[in-house]
Amino acid sequence: MRKARLGILSRILAAIAVAIAFAVPAGAQVDSQLSQYWALPSYYNPAATGTIDYIHIMGGTKLQWVGIPNAPVSFVAAADMPVKILKKRIGVGLVLQQESLGLFSNLNIGAQISYKINLFGGVLSVGAQFGMFDQQFKGTEVHIPTDDDYHEENDDAIPMEDLHGTAFDMNVGVHYTHKWFWAGISATHVMEPTVSLNTEEGTSETLYESQAGRMFYFMGGSNIPIKNTLFEIQPSFMVRTDFNMVQPELTARLRYKKFLSGGVAYRYNDAVSIQVGAEYKNFFVGYSYDYPLTAINKASSGSHEVLVGYNVKLNMSGKNKNKHKSIRIM
Repeated sequence: MRKARLGILSRILAAIAVAIAFAVPAGAQVDSQLSQYWALPSYYNPAATGTIDYIHIMGGTKLQWVGIPNAPVSFVAAADMPVKILKKRIGVGLVLQQESLGLFSNLNIGAQISYKINLFGGVLSVGAQFGMFDQQFKGTEVHIPTDDDYHEENDDAIPMEDLHGTAFDMNVGVHYTHKWFWAGISATHVMEPTVSLNTEEGTSETLYESQAGRMFYFMGGSNIPIKNTLFEIQPSFMVRTDFNMVQPELTARLRYKKFLSGGVAYRYNDAVSIQVGAEYKNFFVGYSYDYPLTAINKASSGSHEVLVGYNVKLNMSGKNKNKHKSIRIM
C-alpha cells in the first residue's frame, strides 16, 4: 500500500514539476506583495486550501509607498474549506485580487482545488487554480506635455483611449502541513497569460498587449512553544523568484496566550516591517507597516497593510484522520 501511494505521489509531483517549469519566465509581475503572507498562503499557493476544519475567510488591503502619487493599492480576498468526496478530503477555495498602479488596473479571479494525501505524519496537498487575468488602462487620462522638445503629442506607443482585455490564468502548487511546521512551493501565472488590450467597445485593432509574468514561491513556517510560558515563537519565510531576480523574506513573530502577537520582518533589498495581530475566538486582525530601505524612502513614508479573517467551524466527523491543529493563522 505504501509503495502504491508513493508511486502515485511521485507521478503527481512530476506533473506539477512539468507544469511549473515548462517555459522560460518573462513578463510583468502582477501578484500583490503581502507582508503577512503567512496568514494567507492560499493566495500564493492553491494547495494550501482546506488544511483546517473551518471555512477560512480572509480579506485585506495594502497601501504601498504612501506619499507617492498613483502608487500601488491592492485588495485581496480569499475563502477556502475542506470537503469530502468519496471519503477523500479535498480542499476548495476562491481568491480575488485587485490592484491599481497609475493608469493600470489588474484583476485576478480564480477557483482553487487541492487533493490531499497522508504522508509522514502530516498531510501533503497538490493543488491548482483556474481563473482569469483582467487588465485595464485609462488612456483617456494620459497627459503628454506639449511645452518641451522631449515629448510627442501624438505618440502611437501611448494609447489615448481606455483599453481592456482578459486572458485565462492558472496557478499550481504543492503544500505540506505537519503539527510542527508547514511548507509549500508554487508557481503563479504558469502559462504567462497575454492580454490583448482593446477599447471598451472593441472597435479598434489590437495594438497593445500585456503579459503577466510567471512567479515562483517557496514558503514555510512553524510554531515553537516556549516551555513553561504562554508564549510561542513563530518564524516564517518566503522566497519569490522569476529566475531573473530572487527576493527572500524572513519573519519572526511572538505570540502570547494565543491572543496577541507581534514581530518584525526583513525583505531583502526592499523593506523592513513591524507586524501586530490579535485573535479572539474565530476572528483575526493583523496590521503591518513596511519601511522602505531603498531610495523610495525619500518620497514615501512607507506602506500599510491590514488583514481581517474569520473561521466558521465545520463538522468533518470524529473519524477524520487529517484533523490537525492549524499553525498558519497565528
